[in-house]
Amino acid sequence: MSDQSQPSAQEQSSSSSSSSMYETGLSTRKAVLGSTHVSRSLANTNAFTLPMQETITEFAWGSIWNRPGLDRRQRSLMNIGILIALNRQLELGVHVRGAVRNGLSELEIREAVMHSLVYCGAPAAMEGMRTVDKTLEEMEREGEIKRELK
Repeated sequence: MSDQSQPSAQEQSSSSSSSSMYETGLSTRKAVLGSTHVSRSLANTNAFTLPMQETITEFAWGSIWNRPGLDRRQRSLMNIGILIALNRQLELGVHVRGAVRNGLSELEIREAVMHSLVYCGAPAAMEGMRTVDKTLEEMEREGEIKRELK
């Protein structure tokens, strides 16, 4: 067997570190988005999409979501504004659920959407408001929350 087929110590260390970061990310991702959502996302992968799920779990959830300086509530609040600005409605709904799990109130979430009106424009904010309202309605129907503002 040639030396090229054996992983170097650095590669082994990186792989171990990567695995550890993936496990951290998986734990964080489940805590924020819920085990059911994460399990469904991972179950819907195939050989083509698996690298994206692994990278997101490791980098976004394992590294970025666990950095010092911002807590999960603050990160969730930021995500709401960013996703409205980018018009990513599907992800906005997912992260509204995460924001509630991270302790944001319905009022705080609504005010994040209202704040986006000034910086993202009325069409983006209105679409965001519809997505947030629909998501909160679904959460209430599923027994996850009791709506504060109706």
